[in-house]
Amino acid sequence: MAEVWLATDTSLSRQVAVKVLKSGLATDPVVAERFRREAITVARLSHPNIVAVHDTIDYEGRQAVVMQLVNGKSLRQLLDEQQQLSPELTMHIGACVASALDAAHKAGLVHRDVKPGNILITPDGRVLLADFGIAKGLGSTDDLTSENVMMGTAKYLSPEQVRGRKLDGRADLYALGLVLYECLAGRVPFLGESDADTALARLQREPTNLTQLRPTLPHGLSNLIHRLLARNPDDRPATGAELKADLTRIASGVDDPTTTITPPRGTSVNGRTSQERTPGGTVRPAGPAGPIIVASRADRTPTSGSPRGVPARHFQQRRTPTIVVMILLLVAVIVIALLWPNTRGSTSSNSVAPTSPELTTVTSLAAEPTAGPVGIAGITSFDPDDTEQGTENPAQVGLAIDGNTATAWSTNCYESQYFGGKSGVGLVVELTAPATGTVTVTMKNAPYQIEVFASSATSAPPSVESWGASLQPKSYATTPGTVTATITNEPARFVLILLREVGRDAVCSTARPYRGDISEIAVNATG
Repeated sequence: MAEVWLATDTSLSRQVAVKVLKSGLATDPVVAERFRREAITVARLSHPNIVAVHDTIDYEGRQAVVMQLVNGKSLRQLLDEQQQLSPELTMHIGACVASALDAAHKAGLVHRDVKPGNILITPDGRVLLADFGIAKGLGSTDDLTSENVMMGTAKYLSPEQVRGRKLDGRADLYALGLVLYECLAGRVPFLGESDADTALARLQREPTNLTQLRPTLPHGLSNLIHRLLARNPDDRPATGAELKADLTRIASGVDDPTTTITPPRGTSVNGRTSQERTPGGTVRPAGPAGPIIVASRADRTPTSGSPRGVPARHFQQRRTPTIVVMILLLVAVIVIALLWPNTRGSTSSNSVAPTSPELTTVTSLAAEPTAGPVGIAGITSFDPDDTEQGTENPAQVGLAIDGNTATAWSTNCYESQYFGGKSGVGLVVELTAPATGTVTVTMKNAPYQIEVFASSATSAPPSVESWGASLQPKSYATTPGTVTATITNEPARFVLILLREVGRDAVCSTARPYRGDISEIAVNATG
Protein backbone atom coordinates (compact mmCIF):
# COMPACT_ATOMS: atom_id res chain seq x y z
CA MET A 1 0.00 0.00 0.00
CA ALA A 2 2.85 2.39 0.81
CA GLU A 3 6.60 2.76 0.72
CA VAL A 4 8.69 4.17 3.57
CA TRP A 5 11.68 6.38 2.80
CA LEU A 6 14.42 7.83 4.97
CA ALA A 7 14.42 11.62 4.68
CA THR A 8 15.82 14.75 6.30
CA ASP A 9 13.62 17.44 7.80
CA THR A 10 15.59 20.52 6.73
CA SER A 11 13.56 22.84 8.98
CA LEU A 12 14.49 20.99 12.19
CA SER A 13 17.70 19.29 10.96
CA ARG A 14 16.58 15.78 11.84
CA GLN A 15 16.04 12.50 10.08
CA VAL A 16 12.48 11.31 9.63
CA ALA A 17 10.60 8.47 7.96
CA VAL A 18 8.30 9.40 5.07
CA LYS A 19 5.51 6.97 4.22
CA VAL A 20 4.44 7.52 0.60
CA LEU A 21 1.24 6.04 -0.83
CA LYS A 22 2.08 3.99 -3.91
CA SER A 23 1.27 5.76 -7.17
CA GLY A 24 -1.08 3.01 -8.31
CA LEU A 25 -3.27 3.56 -5.24
CA ALA A 26 -3.05 7.35 -5.03
CA THR A 27 -5.79 7.73 -7.63
CA ASP A 28 -8.23 5.64 -5.56
CA PRO A 29 -10.15 8.23 -3.51
CA VAL A 30 -11.13 5.72 -0.80
CA VAL A 31 -7.56 4.50 -0.31
CA ALA A 32 -6.20 8.05 -0.38
CA GLU A 33 -8.75 9.17 2.21
CA ARG A 34 -7.95 6.19 4.44
CA PHE A 35 -4.27 7.08 4.18
CA ARG A 36 -5.00 10.69 5.13
CA ARG A 37 -7.15 9.63 8.08
CA GLU A 38 -4.36 7.41 9.41
CA ALA A 39 -2.15 10.47 9.76
CA ILE A 40 -4.89 12.40 11.52
CA THR A 41 -5.63 9.43 13.78
CA VAL A 42 -2.05 8.94 14.95
CA ALA A 43 -1.43 12.67 15.27
CA ARG A 44 -4.08 12.67 18.01
CA LEU A 45 -2.03 10.17 20.01
CA SER A 46 1.01 11.21 22.01
CA HIS A 47 2.55 8.19 23.66
CA PRO A 48 6.16 6.95 24.05
CA ASN A 49 5.18 3.54 22.65
CA ILE A 50 3.42 4.85 19.52
CA VAL A 51 5.32 6.02 16.43
CA ALA A 52 4.61 9.75 16.20
CA VAL A 53 3.29 11.54 13.10
CA HIS A 54 4.90 14.92 12.39
CA ASP A 55 3.21 16.11 9.19
CA THR A 56 1.24 15.16 6.07
CA ILE A 57 1.96 15.94 2.42
CA ASP A 58 -0.41 16.13 -0.56
CA TYR A 59 1.59 17.13 -3.62
CA GLU A 60 0.61 16.69 -7.27
CA GLY A 61 -1.74 13.84 -6.51
CA ARG A 62 0.68 11.98 -4.22
CA GLN A 63 0.07 11.57 -0.48
CA ALA A 64 2.73 11.10 2.16
CA VAL A 65 3.02 11.09 5.95
CA VAL A 66 6.11 12.34 7.79
CA MET A 67 6.75 10.17 10.84
CA GLN A 68 9.18 9.66 13.68
CA LEU A 69 12.21 7.68 12.52
CA VAL A 70 12.71 4.54 14.60
CA ASN A 71 16.25 3.18 14.40
CA GLY A 72 15.71 -0.48 15.04
CA LYS A 73 13.97 -3.50 13.61
CA SER A 74 10.50 -4.93 13.60
CA LEU A 75 9.48 -7.76 15.89
CA ARG A 76 8.86 -9.73 12.68
CA GLN A 77 12.56 -9.42 11.80
CA LEU A 78 13.58 -10.38 15.33
CA LEU A 79 11.37 -13.48 15.29
CA ASP A 80 12.64 -14.46 11.85
CA GLU A 81 16.18 -14.31 13.24
CA GLN A 82 15.63 -16.00 16.59
CA GLN A 83 12.32 -17.90 16.23
CA GLN A 84 11.68 -17.77 19.99
CA LEU A 85 12.21 -15.01 22.56
CA SER A 86 12.84 -15.21 26.28
CA PRO A 87 9.88 -14.77 28.66
CA GLU A 88 11.46 -11.57 30.02
CA LEU A 89 11.75 -9.90 26.62
CA THR A 90 8.30 -11.13 25.63
CA MET A 91 6.74 -9.59 28.75
CA HIS A 92 8.59 -6.32 28.14
CA ILE A 93 7.28 -6.15 24.57
CA GLY A 94 3.79 -7.08 25.73
CA ALA A 95 3.71 -4.42 28.45
CA CYS A 96 4.86 -1.68 26.06
CA VAL A 97 2.35 -2.58 23.34
CA ALA A 98 -0.42 -2.94 25.93
CA SER A 99 0.35 0.58 27.14
CA ALA A 100 0.22 1.90 23.56
CA LEU A 101 -3.08 0.14 22.90
CA ASP A 102 -4.54 1.48 26.13
CA ALA A 103 -3.77 5.02 24.97
CA ALA A 104 -5.35 4.34 21.57
CA HIS A 105 -8.45 2.77 23.08
CA LYS A 106 -8.89 5.67 25.49
CA ALA A 107 -8.77 7.94 22.45
CA GLY A 108 -11.60 5.90 20.93
CA LEU A 109 -9.55 3.89 18.41
CA VAL A 110 -9.16 0.19 17.63
CA HIS A 111 -5.91 -0.61 15.80
CA ARG A 112 -7.23 -3.78 14.05
CA ASP A 113 -3.81 -4.84 12.74
CA VAL A 114 -1.58 -5.65 15.73
CA LYS A 115 1.12 -7.98 14.40
CA PRO A 116 4.92 -8.41 14.67
CA GLY A 117 5.51 -6.35 11.53
CA ASN A 118 3.86 -3.33 13.17
CA ILE A 119 5.86 -3.55 16.40
CA LEU A 120 9.25 -1.83 16.27
CA ILE A 121 12.12 -2.43 18.71
CA THR A 122 15.18 -0.23 19.13
CA PRO A 123 18.63 -1.45 20.23
CA ASP A 124 18.14 0.13 23.67
CA GLY A 125 14.91 -1.81 24.27
CA ARG A 126 12.24 0.76 23.38
CA VAL A 127 9.12 -0.76 21.81
CA LEU A 128 6.79 1.23 19.54
CA LEU A 129 3.50 0.37 17.85
CA ALA A 130 3.13 1.53 14.24
CA ASP A 131 0.70 1.51 11.30
CA PHE A 132 -2.76 2.67 12.30
CA GLY A 133 -3.76 2.48 8.62
CA ILE A 134 -6.95 0.48 9.23
CA ALA A 135 -7.69 1.78 12.72
CA LYS A 136 -11.36 2.46 13.37
CA GLY A 137 -13.13 4.75 15.80
CA LEU A 138 -15.03 2.89 18.49
CA GLY A 139 -18.14 4.96 17.92
CA SER A 140 -17.59 5.72 14.24
CA THR A 141 -20.22 4.92 11.62
CA ASP A 142 -18.19 6.47 8.80
CA ASP A 143 -15.80 3.60 8.06
CA LEU A 144 -13.98 3.47 4.75
CA THR A 145 -13.53 -0.30 4.94
CA SER A 146 -16.09 -2.76 3.59
CA GLU A 147 -18.41 -4.43 6.06
CA ASN A 148 -18.01 -7.68 4.11
CA VAL A 149 -14.21 -7.68 4.17
CA MET A 150 -12.13 -8.78 7.15
CA MET A 151 -9.61 -5.99 7.76
CA GLY A 152 -6.31 -7.13 9.22
CA THR A 153 -3.83 -9.96 8.79
CA ALA A 154 -5.33 -13.46 8.86
CA LYS A 155 -2.85 -14.87 11.39
CA TYR A 156 -3.62 -12.13 13.92
CA LEU A 157 -7.39 -11.63 13.58
CA SER A 158 -9.67 -11.82 16.60
CA PRO A 159 -12.72 -14.13 16.54
CA GLU A 160 -15.02 -11.11 16.41
CA GLN A 161 -13.17 -9.81 13.34
CA VAL A 162 -13.60 -13.18 11.62
CA ARG A 163 -17.32 -13.18 12.47
CA GLY A 164 -17.77 -9.58 11.36
CA ARG A 165 -18.93 -8.48 14.82
CA LYS A 166 -18.62 -5.03 16.32
CA LEU A 167 -15.12 -4.46 17.71
CA ASP A 168 -13.71 -2.82 20.79
CA GLY A 169 -10.24 -2.67 22.31
CA ARG A 170 -10.35 -6.31 23.40
CA ALA A 171 -9.96 -7.35 19.75
CA ASP A 172 -6.53 -5.69 19.76
CA LEU A 173 -5.65 -7.45 23.02
CA TYR A 174 -6.52 -10.80 21.41
CA ALA A 175 -4.16 -9.97 18.54
CA LEU A 176 -1.45 -9.04 21.02
CA GLY A 177 -2.01 -12.39 22.72
CA LEU A 178 -1.34 -14.09 19.37
CA VAL A 179 1.87 -12.08 19.02
CA LEU A 180 3.08 -13.00 22.51
CA TYR A 181 2.19 -16.65 21.89
CA GLU A 182 4.34 -16.59 18.74
CA CYS A 183 7.22 -14.95 20.64
CA LEU A 184 7.30 -17.86 23.10
CA ALA A 185 6.23 -20.79 20.92
CA GLY A 186 8.08 -19.83 17.75
CA ARG A 187 4.87 -20.11 15.72
CA VAL A 188 1.33 -18.76 15.66
CA PRO A 189 -1.33 -20.97 17.29
CA PHE A 190 -3.56 -21.07 14.20
CA LEU A 191 -2.30 -21.71 10.68
CA GLY A 192 -4.16 -23.15 7.68
CA GLU A 193 -3.56 -23.80 4.01
CA SER A 194 -5.13 -20.46 3.10
CA ASP A 195 -5.87 -17.16 4.81
CA ALA A 196 -9.50 -18.22 5.14
CA ASP A 197 -8.53 -21.51 6.80
CA THR A 198 -6.16 -19.66 9.11
CA ALA A 199 -8.84 -17.15 10.10
CA LEU A 200 -11.49 -19.82 10.71
CA ALA A 201 -9.18 -22.06 12.75
CA ARG A 202 -9.56 -19.85 15.85
CA LEU A 203 -13.31 -20.47 15.76
CA GLN A 204 -12.93 -24.24 15.51
CA ARG A 205 -10.29 -25.23 18.05
CA GLU A 206 -8.29 -24.06 21.05
CA PRO A 207 -4.61 -23.15 20.78
CA THR A 208 -2.05 -25.70 21.94
CA ASN A 209 -1.22 -25.04 25.58
CA LEU A 210 2.00 -23.07 25.81
CA THR A 211 3.25 -25.15 28.73
CA GLN A 212 3.30 -28.18 26.42
CA LEU A 213 5.53 -26.32 23.96
CA ARG A 214 7.78 -24.71 26.59
CA PRO A 215 7.26 -26.51 29.91
CA THR A 216 9.48 -24.18 31.93
CA LEU A 217 7.56 -20.98 31.18
CA PRO A 218 6.12 -19.13 34.20
CA HIS A 219 2.63 -20.56 34.67
CA GLY A 220 1.24 -17.08 35.25
CA LEU A 221 2.51 -15.93 31.86
CA SER A 222 1.11 -18.96 30.04
CA ASN A 223 -2.27 -18.56 31.75
CA LEU A 224 -2.42 -14.85 30.93
CA ILE A 225 -1.72 -15.42 27.23
CA HIS A 226 -4.43 -18.08 27.06
CA ARG A 227 -6.81 -15.61 28.73
CA LEU A 228 -5.98 -13.15 25.96
CA LEU A 229 -6.87 -15.85 23.42
CA ALA A 230 -10.34 -16.48 24.84
CA ARG A 231 -12.99 -16.49 22.10
CA ASN A 232 -15.37 -14.52 24.33
CA PRO A 233 -14.05 -10.95 24.75
CA ASP A 234 -15.54 -10.86 28.26
CA ASP A 235 -13.06 -13.54 29.33
CA ARG A 236 -10.03 -11.46 28.31
CA PRO A 237 -8.35 -8.65 30.25
CA ALA A 238 -10.65 -5.66 29.89
CA THR A 239 -8.07 -2.99 29.04
CA GLY A 240 -4.49 -2.53 27.97
CA ALA A 241 -3.75 -1.05 31.38
CA GLU A 242 -5.00 -4.22 33.07
CA LEU A 243 -2.88 -6.37 30.76
CA LYS A 244 0.21 -4.27 31.41
CA ALA A 245 -0.35 -4.55 35.17
CA ASP A 246 -0.69 -8.34 34.90
CA LEU A 247 2.51 -8.64 32.86
CA THR A 248 4.39 -6.43 35.31
CA ARG A 249 3.19 -8.55 38.23
CA ILE A 250 4.26 -11.77 36.53
CA ALA A 251 7.62 -10.27 35.54
CA SER A 252 8.20 -9.43 39.21
CA GLY A 253 7.97 -13.16 39.95
CA VAL A 254 5.50 -12.88 42.82
CA ASP A 255 3.48 -15.87 41.57
CA ASP A 256 6.23 -18.35 40.75
CA PRO A 257 8.68 -20.60 42.61
CA THR A 258 12.18 -19.48 43.47
CA THR A 259 14.75 -19.93 40.73
CA THR A 260 18.20 -18.63 39.88
CA ILE A 261 18.96 -15.88 37.41
CA THR A 262 22.08 -16.57 35.35
CA PRO A 263 23.80 -13.67 33.56
CA PRO A 264 23.81 -13.69 29.74
CA ARG A 265 26.60 -15.40 27.86
CA GLY A 266 29.82 -13.42 28.11
CA THR A 267 28.92 -11.76 31.42
CA SER A 268 30.40 -12.83 34.72
CA VAL A 269 28.23 -13.75 37.68
CA ASN A 270 29.48 -10.61 39.37
CA GLY A 271 28.33 -8.43 36.49
CA ARG A 272 25.32 -6.13 36.63
CA THR A 273 23.45 -7.36 33.60
CA SER A 274 21.21 -9.73 35.54
CA GLN A 275 18.44 -7.88 37.30
CA GLU A 276 15.58 -8.75 39.59
CA ARG A 277 12.35 -6.84 39.11
CA THR A 278 10.32 -6.55 42.28
CA PRO A 279 6.69 -5.55 42.76
CA GLY A 280 6.19 -1.81 42.31
CA GLY A 281 8.64 -1.43 39.44
CA THR A 282 11.88 -1.63 41.41
CA VAL A 283 14.79 -3.28 39.62
CA ARG A 284 17.41 -4.97 41.79
CA PRO A 285 20.78 -5.76 40.15
CA ALA A 286 22.79 -8.92 40.72
CA GLY A 287 24.95 -8.81 43.83
CA PRO A 288 28.69 -9.36 44.09
CA ALA A 289 28.55 -12.82 45.62
CA GLY A 290 27.06 -15.07 42.99
CA PRO A 291 23.62 -15.70 41.52
CA ILE A 292 20.56 -13.99 42.91
CA ILE A 293 17.66 -16.10 44.15
CA VAL A 294 14.44 -14.43 43.06
CA ALA A 295 10.81 -15.40 42.84
CA SER A 296 10.32 -16.16 39.15
CA ARG A 297 10.14 -19.28 37.09
CA ALA A 298 12.95 -19.56 34.58
CA ASP A 299 12.97 -20.84 31.02
CA ARG A 300 15.40 -23.56 29.96
CA THR A 301 13.91 -24.35 26.57
CA PRO A 302 16.79 -24.88 24.11
CA THR A 303 17.09 -22.31 21.35
CA SER A 304 19.20 -22.48 18.24
CA GLY A 305 22.14 -20.14 17.92
CA SER A 306 23.14 -17.16 19.98
CA PRO A 307 20.76 -14.21 20.33
CA ARG A 308 21.12 -11.48 17.75
CA GLY A 309 19.71 -8.01 17.84
CA VAL A 310 18.22 -8.41 21.30
CA PRO A 311 17.84 -5.17 23.30
CA ALA A 312 20.26 -4.77 26.18
CA ARG A 313 17.54 -5.46 28.72
CA HIS A 314 17.35 -9.12 27.67
CA PHE A 315 18.58 -11.68 30.13
CA GLN A 316 17.95 -15.39 30.49
CA GLN A 317 17.04 -17.57 33.46
CA ARG A 318 17.61 -21.19 34.29
CA ARG A 319 16.54 -23.21 37.27
CA THR A 320 19.29 -24.81 39.32
CA PRO A 321 17.80 -27.19 41.86
CA THR A 322 21.29 -28.56 42.55
CA ILE A 323 22.08 -25.34 44.41
CA VAL A 324 19.29 -26.10 46.86
CA VAL A 325 20.63 -29.63 47.34
CA MET A 326 24.15 -28.32 47.92
CA ILE A 327 22.91 -25.83 50.49
CA LEU A 328 21.01 -28.57 52.35
CA LEU A 329 24.09 -30.80 52.33
CA LEU A 330 26.23 -27.95 53.64
CA VAL A 331 23.79 -27.30 56.49
CA ALA A 332 23.80 -31.02 57.30
CA VAL A 333 27.61 -31.07 57.47
CA ILE A 334 27.63 -28.04 59.78
CA VAL A 335 25.04 -29.63 62.06
CA ILE A 336 27.03 -32.88 62.22
CA ALA A 337 30.21 -30.96 63.00
CA LEU A 338 28.51 -29.09 65.82
CA LEU A 339 26.96 -32.20 67.30
CA TRP A 340 29.94 -34.54 66.83
CA PRO A 341 31.58 -33.86 70.25
CA ASN A 342 28.28 -34.67 71.99
CA THR A 343 27.55 -37.85 70.06
CA ARG A 344 31.00 -39.44 69.81
CA GLY A 345 31.31 -42.28 72.32
CA SER A 346 27.79 -41.86 73.61
CA THR A 347 25.52 -44.77 74.50
CA SER A 348 22.45 -45.72 72.54
CA SER A 349 20.27 -44.01 75.13
CA ASN A 350 21.70 -40.56 74.40
CA SER A 351 22.38 -40.91 70.66
CA VAL A 352 18.92 -39.77 69.58
CA ALA A 353 18.47 -36.86 67.14
CA PRO A 354 18.94 -33.46 68.79
CA THR A 355 15.88 -31.39 69.57
CA SER A 356 15.06 -28.15 67.79
CA PRO A 357 16.66 -25.87 70.45
CA GLU A 358 20.04 -27.54 69.83
CA LEU A 359 19.65 -27.12 66.06
CA THR A 360 19.17 -23.38 66.41
CA THR A 361 22.93 -23.05 66.91
CA VAL A 362 23.27 -23.21 63.12
CA THR A 363 21.73 -19.77 62.77
CA SER A 364 24.54 -18.26 64.83
CA LEU A 365 26.98 -19.03 62.01
CA ALA A 366 25.78 -16.02 60.00
CA ALA A 367 28.54 -13.46 59.68
CA GLU A 368 28.19 -10.17 61.44
CA PRO A 369 27.87 -7.21 59.05
CA THR A 370 31.15 -5.40 58.53
CA ALA A 371 32.09 -2.15 56.83
CA GLY A 372 32.93 -2.47 53.16
CA PRO A 373 31.90 -1.56 49.61
CA VAL A 374 28.24 -0.70 49.11
CA GLY A 375 26.38 -1.30 45.86
CA ILE A 376 22.98 -0.65 44.35
CA ALA A 377 20.14 -2.67 45.86
CA GLY A 378 17.36 -1.32 43.65
CA ILE A 379 16.19 1.54 41.44
CA THR A 380 12.78 3.11 40.79
CA SER A 381 11.52 6.00 38.71
CA PHE A 382 10.42 9.18 40.50
CA ASP A 383 7.60 11.49 39.41
CA PRO A 384 6.10 13.04 42.55
CA ASP A 385 3.75 15.31 40.61
CA ASP A 386 2.01 12.37 38.93
CA THR A 387 -0.69 11.73 41.52
CA GLU A 388 -1.97 8.57 39.78
CA GLN A 389 1.26 6.65 39.17
CA GLY A 390 4.12 8.46 40.92
CA THR A 391 6.50 6.83 38.45
CA GLU A 392 7.75 7.47 34.93
CA ASN A 393 8.67 4.71 32.47
CA PRO A 394 9.29 2.16 35.27
CA ALA A 395 9.89 -0.65 32.76
CA GLN A 396 13.10 1.07 31.61
CA VAL A 397 14.76 1.80 34.95
CA GLY A 398 17.08 -1.20 34.72
CA LEU A 399 18.75 0.36 31.69
CA ALA A 400 20.29 3.00 33.97
CA ILE A 401 22.26 0.41 35.96
CA ASP A 402 23.01 -2.24 33.34
CA GLY A 403 26.65 -1.21 32.90
CA ASN A 404 26.02 -0.22 29.28
CA THR A 405 26.18 3.49 28.41
CA ALA A 406 24.58 2.76 25.03
CA THR A 407 21.26 2.10 26.78
CA ALA A 408 19.28 4.61 28.81
CA TRP A 409 16.24 5.19 30.98
CA SER A 410 14.17 7.95 29.40
CA THR A 411 11.55 10.34 30.67
CA ASN A 412 8.32 10.81 28.80
CA CYS A 413 8.27 13.40 26.01
CA TYR A 414 7.18 16.87 27.20
CA GLU A 415 6.02 20.12 25.64
CA SER A 416 8.65 22.12 27.53
CA GLN A 417 12.14 21.46 28.79
CA TYR A 418 10.86 21.96 32.35
CA PHE A 419 8.40 19.02 32.28
CA GLY A 420 5.31 21.17 31.92
CA GLY A 421 5.65 22.78 35.33
CA LYS A 422 6.54 19.64 37.29
CA SER A 423 9.12 19.91 40.06
CA GLY A 424 11.20 17.40 38.12
CA VAL A 425 11.38 13.69 37.35
CA GLY A 426 14.18 11.21 37.85
CA LEU A 427 15.38 8.03 39.50
CA VAL A 428 15.71 6.88 43.12
CA VAL A 429 18.61 4.54 43.85
CA GLU A 430 18.51 2.34 46.95
CA LEU A 431 21.90 1.30 48.35
CA THR A 432 22.62 -2.06 49.92
CA ALA A 433 23.50 -0.28 53.18
CA PRO A 434 23.80 3.30 54.47
CA ALA A 435 27.01 4.67 53.01
CA THR A 436 29.13 7.66 52.10
CA GLY A 437 30.92 8.09 48.79
CA THR A 438 30.27 9.29 45.26
CA VAL A 439 27.41 8.91 42.81
CA THR A 440 28.15 9.43 39.11
CA VAL A 441 25.37 10.05 36.59
CA THR A 442 25.96 9.82 32.83
CA MET A 443 23.56 11.77 30.61
CA LYS A 444 22.95 10.61 27.05
CA ASN A 445 21.45 13.85 25.73
CA ALA A 446 21.67 17.57 26.44
CA PRO A 447 21.18 20.25 27.53
CA TYR A 448 20.30 19.09 31.01
CA GLN A 449 20.04 20.35 34.57
CA ILE A 450 20.45 17.84 37.43
CA GLU A 451 20.29 17.87 41.20
CA VAL A 452 21.35 14.94 43.39
CA PHE A 453 19.87 14.33 46.84
CA ALA A 454 20.58 11.76 49.56
CA SER A 455 18.49 10.43 52.44
CA SER A 456 19.22 8.24 55.46
CA ALA A 457 15.51 7.49 56.00
CA THR A 458 14.27 3.92 56.13
CA SER A 459 12.22 4.51 52.97
CA ALA A 460 12.59 6.89 50.03
CA PRO A 461 11.00 10.32 50.67
CA PRO A 462 7.86 10.81 48.53
CA SER A 463 8.33 14.47 47.54
CA VAL A 464 11.23 16.63 46.40
CA GLU A 465 10.90 18.88 49.44
CA SER A 466 11.18 15.96 51.87
CA TRP A 467 14.64 15.09 50.51
CA GLY A 468 16.09 18.27 51.99
CA ALA A 469 19.05 20.13 50.49
CA SER A 470 20.79 18.76 47.41
CA LEU A 471 24.33 17.40 47.68
CA GLN A 472 25.69 20.06 45.33
CA PRO A 473 24.44 23.07 43.34
CA LYS A 474 22.39 22.34 40.24
CA SER A 475 24.58 20.94 37.46
CA TYR A 476 23.87 22.37 34.01
CA ALA A 477 25.53 21.34 30.74
CA THR A 478 24.88 21.87 27.05
CA THR A 479 26.54 18.62 25.93
CA PRO A 480 26.10 15.01 27.08
CA GLY A 481 28.39 14.10 29.97
CA THR A 482 28.64 13.07 33.60
CA VAL A 483 27.71 14.60 36.94
CA THR A 484 29.33 13.44 40.18
CA ALA A 485 27.92 14.12 43.64
CA THR A 486 29.50 13.23 46.99
CA ILE A 487 27.73 11.91 50.08
CA THR A 488 29.81 13.11 53.04
CA ASN A 489 27.84 14.39 56.03
CA GLU A 490 25.72 11.36 56.90
CA PRO A 491 25.57 7.82 55.46
CA ALA A 492 22.66 7.64 53.02
CA ARG A 493 20.45 4.71 52.08
CA PHE A 494 18.66 6.40 49.18
CA VAL A 495 19.88 8.72 46.42
CA LEU A 496 17.63 10.81 44.16
CA ILE A 497 18.83 11.87 40.71
CA LEU A 498 16.41 14.64 39.78
CA LEU A 499 16.20 16.10 36.28
CA ARG A 500 15.12 19.74 36.42
CA GLU A 501 15.59 20.54 32.73
CA VAL A 502 16.11 18.45 29.59
CA GLY A 503 16.77 19.01 25.91
CA ARG A 504 15.15 18.00 22.67
CA ASP A 505 15.13 14.38 21.57
CA ALA A 506 14.68 13.28 17.96
CA VAL A 507 12.40 10.39 18.95
CA CYS A 508 9.80 12.80 20.35
CA SER A 509 7.14 14.60 18.34
CA THR A 510 7.28 18.28 17.47
CA ALA A 511 4.40 18.86 19.88
CA ARG A 512 6.33 17.23 22.75
CA PRO A 513 10.01 17.45 21.73
CA TYR A 514 11.73 17.38 25.15
CA ARG A 515 12.99 14.25 26.89
CA GLY A 516 15.77 13.33 29.32
CA ASP A 517 17.96 10.22 28.94
CA ILE A 518 20.04 8.86 31.86
CA SER A 519 22.33 6.21 30.42
CA GLU A 520 24.17 5.08 33.55
CA ILE A 521 24.35 5.54 37.33
CA ALA A 522 27.42 4.31 39.20
CA VAL A 523 28.03 4.26 42.96
CA ASN A 524 31.43 4.21 44.66
CA ALA A 525 30.63 4.11 48.36
CA THR A 526 31.46 2.36 51.62
CA GLY A 527 29.29 1.55 54.61
